[in-house]
Amino acid sequence: MSNAIEVSHLTKKYAKSTVNAVDNISFSVKEGEFFAFLGPNGAGKTTAISVLTTTLSKSSGDVRVAGFDVSKEASRVRQNIGIIFQNPSLDQNLTAEENIRFHAVLYGLYPFRPFFSWMPEDYKSKVRELTELIGLGDSLKKPVKTFSGGMKRKLEIIRSLIHNPRVLFLDEPTTGLDPASRKSLWQYILQVRKNEGTTIFLTTHYLEEAEDADRVIVINKGKISADGTPKELKQDLIKNYVRLTPKTLSTLVKELDSKKIKYLVEGIRVKIQISDPGADVQRLIKSIDSPLVDIDIHSPTLNDAYLQLITDKNES
Repeated sequence: MSNAIEVSHLTKKYAKSTVNAVDNISFSVKEGEFFAFLGPNGAGKTTAISVLTTTLSKSSGDVRVAGFDVSKEASRVRQNIGIIFQNPSLDQNLTAEENIRFHAVLYGLYPFRPFFSWMPEDYKSKVRELTELIGLGDSLKKPVKTFSGGMKRKLEIIRSLIHNPRVLFLDEPTTGLDPASRKSLWQYILQVRKNEGTTIFLTTHYLEEAEDADRVIVINKGKISADGTPKELKQDLIKNYVRLTPKTLSTLVKELDSKKIKYLVEGIRVKIQISDPGADVQRLIKSIDSPLVDIDIHSPTLNDAYLQLITDKNES
């Protein structure tokens, strides 16, 4: 499988800055991969994405997207990518459909036609499909300046998908969307990936959206802090544990000591680290005779691992 994105020793330093915004990072993304790129504000994430999408020049290093050099073949890169920006970049005086149509014309998908009714049937069908999916169907002919922030986000999403990009950059794609629209959007994006082999490059503050990613990279202070699958990051950084609330704390503690089970007392509860949230908990509970009032099993999320990683790096 070839790479959709190749980044080698990318560095970006802004004028008058004493440190690199992006500091000699290297990574690749396979074609068709669902890739998540995470980092706190000021970590260099936005700078790196801006270089990848040709909106910012690099200081040094080599970057190729969809097989094209971002510096030497920027127009070819743009023809093969779709971008959902964090902030809307729409023409406020045009209707929603006109924004979509002019975007499609600029990408060379269709010759210009002054009216929606004059456009080819496949264009009209695609627009109707997307607008109904995202929930913008009734507003297609309305001026964008009358839209709410959420409606503008929906239009950005439709516009980025109209030309079936090889690589789709999603920069906080569901900001401003209600939960139902977020769910519909992700269902469609993942279906596009499955049907078209589209590479998905995601940044998000909703870390649960990155739980299903094939791979996650965390960038902090301009450098890559972690690289792996969500499962690997969670296993490496955060451990599974179970909290037991006994009827009598002293009785449980005495029993755990006698059985040489390691634990940590937290108020009226006891915390015990486990490897397998299923089998280990079952064995543990069967081995304990002390009466228990409550059992709380904790399995780490990607958000837990991310916060732990960022906290550790910022304190070091």
